[in-house]
Amino acid sequence: MNKPVKDQVNAQDLGEMGLGNFAPYLMNRIIGRYNAAISSEMAEQGLTTPQMRSLAVLSVIDGILIRELAVYAVVQQSTLSRALDTLDQNGLIRRETDQQDSRATRVFITKAGREVYDQLWPHMSAAYDAMFKGIDDAEKRAFVGTLQTMLRNIRKHDF
Repeated sequence: MNKPVKDQVNAQDLGEMGLGNFAPYLMNRIIGRYNAAISSEMAEQGLTTPQMRSLAVLSVIDGILIRELAVYAVVQQSTLSRALDTLDQNGLIRRETDQQDSRATRVFITKAGREVYDQLWPHMSAAYDAMFKGIDDAEKRAFVGTLQTMLRNIRKHDF
């Protein structure tokens, strides 16, 4: 029989720890505020959050497999499929069958997609900078390094 997690040394429940000390809660709040900060600009471009995340990833990793894009964009594959359909219909991406695996599809950002993303990026960058207001470069690098370590600790993929 599995022992309850509470039996671990120094384990606290959420009430004892407090929401303000629970990293997943803080990360969700931060991302929620980040998304809210750029929501009007996304709406002006006719983009949803999954579409924006897809274009952002494609701006860096063009020609990615759909299953990998779902991981990078942090979007469930069914939601991503609908987002990609709309982006494709709007001429912002194109899909091609993978040359090594005819069952797989690669996604590419188009010139129009790059233009839409380039219009959104300054707002994304400003929201990012606002999160780090009052935080010096060394602390920011340490924080991002900690997040990278945390992701390596919990990720299911090699990327």
